[in-house]
Amino acid sequence: MATVVQKTPELELDGMAVQTSGPRDYWVLCKPNVMQLVVFTGGVGLYLAPGEIHPLLAFVTVLCIAVGAGASAAINNWYDVDIDRVMARTRRRPTASGRIEPAEALGAGLTLAILSVMMLGIAVGWPAGGLLAFTIFFYTVIYTIGLKRRTPHNIVIGGAAGAFPPMIGWAAVTGDISTMPILLFLLIFFWTPPHFW
Repeated sequence: MATVVQKTPELELDGMAVQTSGPRDYWVLCKPNVMQLVVFTGGVGLYLAPGEIHPLLAFVTVLCIAVGAGASAAINNWYDVDIDRVMARTRRRPTASGRIEPAEALGAGLTLAILSVMMLGIAVGWPAGGLLAFTIFFYTVIYTIGLKRRTPHNIVIGGAAGAFPPMIGWAAVTGDISTMPILLFLLIFFWTPPHFW
């Protein structure tokens, strides 16, 4: 019996053939490497916080932090599609290459943002959910839209978005913020610029 292989439709973008979107493209859109990093730092906040959290709620917390980061990345891809298309490092991203339409990236990002914040707020608590909402806002509006195209020093201030996850993890356990999560925030905040430069 012969096997029939169906080829994925391709698009042409500046002489570069690209396939139409699939699940992997949406995964890449969410920048899984960044998601892994914020899961780790959010987990550190969970671990260091005094008190206990049910393992299922800890899982929900790190999942929502990861999904919130993915949402931010998708919105970033939507906003930066024009400049991503001209940079060698970014032109193969799902939106820049045409595999995902910018409007689809924005829709996916907004949907993931709302779901992650609502799930974290309802399941774990609104201090953590509110911090996640602020983190998504900070990355998408302050960093991506406000700073990224205006100054080469955008990462100095924008790095704060990547420093919030330990505070979210801490707030998931304690329901508040104290000195320790602020110190974790500052550690990551001051680590970020030398890491990128």
